[in-house]
Amino acid sequence: MSDTVESRPNGTVVYPAADHARDENSLPALWEHSRLQCGRLLLRWARDPVTLIQALIYPALTLVMFRIVLGDSITAATGQSSIFGTVPMIVLVGAMFGSVVSAVGLRAERDSGLLGRFYTLPIHRSAGLVGRLMAETIRVFVTSLVIVAAGMVMGFRFTQGLGASVLLFVVPLIFGIGFAMMVTVLATVPGRIPLVELVSIVCTMLMFFNSGFVPVMAYPTWLQPIVANQPMSCAIDTMRALAIGGPVAEPFVKTLAWSLGAVAVFLVPAIRGYRRAARDG
Repeated sequence: MSDTVESRPNGTVVYPAADHARDENSLPALWEHSRLQCGRLLLRWARDPVTLIQALIYPALTLVMFRIVLGDSITAATGQSSIFGTVPMIVLVGAMFGSVVSAVGLRAERDSGLLGRFYTLPIHRSAGLVGRLMAETIRVFVTSLVIVAAGMVMGFRFTQGLGASVLLFVVPLIFGIGFAMMVTVLATVPGRIPLVELVSIVCTMLMFFNSGFVPVMAYPTWLQPIVANQPMSCAIDTMRALAIGGPVAEPFVKTLAWSLGAVAVFLVPAIRGYRRAARDG
């Protein structure tokens, strides 16, 4: 848009026509509006101490505590440094708890009417949800970088080359998108369901029953198949193999299946819930 704004003698302000007018339902509009929504969310999260604590500080402190309390005992029992299971686990924990804070913010925007005001603007109807998922992806990536950097101070290493190292950071992004889709659905459900409490229970169960916390063989026999195949264990096994070697294909395919399954199940409810929250806000 031109920067020239005319002011007539009668006080009327005349704005110039837009130089790059786009149909609000076009793909270029979706990209531009989603990018703006993504930037808005990232800026808000960066200025919010609660989000920073849940997404960065809490996972980093949890990594330190696990290393101090369980590190030597697990290493002695398995003959392999526990840091290669703990770091991937905490990366995923950071992705999950960060999504919870994001969902609380989404609910607050719904209750305050902000989503409703966005809904009345000439912007792409999908931009809010797409921009939120873009911001979630960036948040998970930054969290992963911070946790892995902290883990490297404690002994975590990449031994399988550049390609495997890059793919290791892709795994939590895949996992995080599936989890964020589920949490978005819960955040847009009408009423006042205990969002934080419900999701925290799920996160805690996953965190204490996975192959990164202790080896699968340490769990009761009847529980081992469940622990070995739950989504966090599949992602942890993939990241561990990408760091120090081992089978990658099977756990990676399982991680994809879990995440794509979550997207398939929750995508339509998330779209409808987000639209309903914006329309009714």
